[in-house]
Amino acid sequence: MKFEVQLTGPCGKRLRTVELERDRDRWKVSLDGQQVQVDAVAINPHTLSLLLEGQSYEVHIAESPDGILELETGFQEFTAEVVDPRAWRGRWHGASEAQGRQQVVAPMPGKVVRILVAAGDTVEAGQGLLVVEAMKMQNEIRSPKGGTVERLQVKEGQPVNAGEVLCIVS
Repeated sequence: MKFEVQLTGPCGKRLRTVELERDRDRWKVSLDGQQVQVDAVAINPHTLSLLLEGQSYEVHIAESPDGILELETGFQEFTAEVVDPRAWRGRWHGASEAQGRQQVVAPMPGKVVRILVAAGDTVEAGQGLLVVEAMKMQNEIRSPKGGTVERLQVKEGQPVNAGEVLCIVS
């Protein structure tokens, strides 16, 4: 799964590309296309212990009401805003809309925290359908096409696996 992250810190703003790939019981991490060695352990719900390229960091994380993550490590503070990968520049621009009946699936394991539509609702391409929380981040799952929500396959609070059908848009 790729993420665009707007990172703001002591050296200003920087847009980074982070790619996560599950490899058995570990994660492979690429930062701006370069593989990095990362090991992470949650010390508590808002603190991670990271071993990044052999250096140890303790990162305290708080989420602001607007969804921006506030990160503190040592004496440095950062903010990180995760850009929805389905809304990347150019992803929808010039691309043709999906055709026919579409199954909308979970991009990664997580939990359904909010349902934004009901069966029978009319939606536009790119409109939010539901929110799945994964790795302490909330990901809005968007419609691949304009149409009607045929049926919802999940309920709020339900855990889901990667690839599991969440809803159908026709």
